[in-house]
Amino acid sequence: MKDIAGRTAFITGGASGIGLGVARKLLDAGAKVAIADIRQDHLDTALATLDNRELVGIRLDVADREGFAQAADEAEAALGPVSIVMNNAGVNLFAPIDECTYQDWDWLLGVNLHGVINGCQTFVPRIKARGQGGHIVNTASMASFLAGPSAGIYTATKFAVRGLTESLRWSLVNHGIGVSCLCPGLVKSAIYQSDLVRPDDLKGEATTADTEFMDRLAELHQVGMEPDEVADTVVRAILDNRLYIFPHAEFRDEMKELFDEVLDAFPEPGQADPRRLAFEEQRRKTYEAARRTVDG
Repeated sequence: MKDIAGRTAFITGGASGIGLGVARKLLDAGAKVAIADIRQDHLDTALATLDNRELVGIRLDVADREGFAQAADEAEAALGPVSIVMNNAGVNLFAPIDECTYQDWDWLLGVNLHGVINGCQTFVPRIKARGQGGHIVNTASMASFLAGPSAGIYTATKFAVRGLTESLRWSLVNHGIGVSCLCPGLVKSAIYQSDLVRPDDLKGEATTADTEFMDRLAELHQVGMEPDEVADTVVRAILDNRLYIFPHAEFRDEMKELFDEVLDAFPEPGQADPRRLAFEEQRRKTYEAARRTVDG
C-alpha cells in the first residue's frame, strides 16, 4: 500500500491501547477510521479524544459473527469501503492451562482467535471483490513465539493467530492485499481488566483470577510501551507490506536463543525417500515464489 490517505480503516479493540494508538496515527495520515470495541465507556472516551474527525465508533463483540457483519455494514455506510482492517481485540486469562475450564477456553478462543477469523471472513471477500487492494493487520503477541506457564490459553490463541496470518498473507498476495502480524510485548493497556468484559454465559465455570497478581500486573502495564509508539511501527509496516511487526527490541536475543534451540533439535541429514524430498523441494520453491512476489 503506497498511500493511506483517503482509505477507510476498521479497528477492533480500537477504543483503547494499541487499537486507539493506531486509529490516531491513521487519522493523522488522512484515513477515515471506524473503531469497534465492546466497552461503550472506552468508545465514548476515545471519540472525544480523537476530536470526532472522519471517525465512527461501533459497539462490537468480535466473537459475534452476525454482529461483525452488521458493524462492517455500519462502518462502510458511514465512511466508505473498508480497505484496512486491524483485528486487534484481545483478552487474557492469567492461569495455566491445567487449571482452566471449558468456559475459559470458549471465552479466549471466541475473542482472540474467532474474533480474528470473523474479521477476515467479513472483510477479505469485500476487499477482494472491489479490486482496489488493502491491508490486514492481525494482532498476535510475543506470546505467539514465546510460551510460558502463566497464560496458556492466551498463548495458544496467539500461536493460532500467527499461523492464520502467515497463511493468509500468501493467499492474498495476488490480490494486492498485504497482511501483517503484530507481535508486541508489554504495552501500556488495560488488557489486565479482561474479566470486566467476560460474557455472563461464560462466567459460571470461570477460573478465578489471583487478585494480588492482577494488582501487580496493573502496575507493570503502566511501564509498558506507549501505544502510539507501537502504532508508528504498524503504520510503517502497512506502507512497507511487512509480514512481522516487532515493536519491542528487547526480545531479539531471546528469539535468537529460541530459534537456535529449534534448529539444534533437528537430526543431521541422512538417507531419505527421494520422492518425499522431491515433494518438499517443490513445496519450498512454491513458498519462495510467494515470498518473492510479496517482496518484489
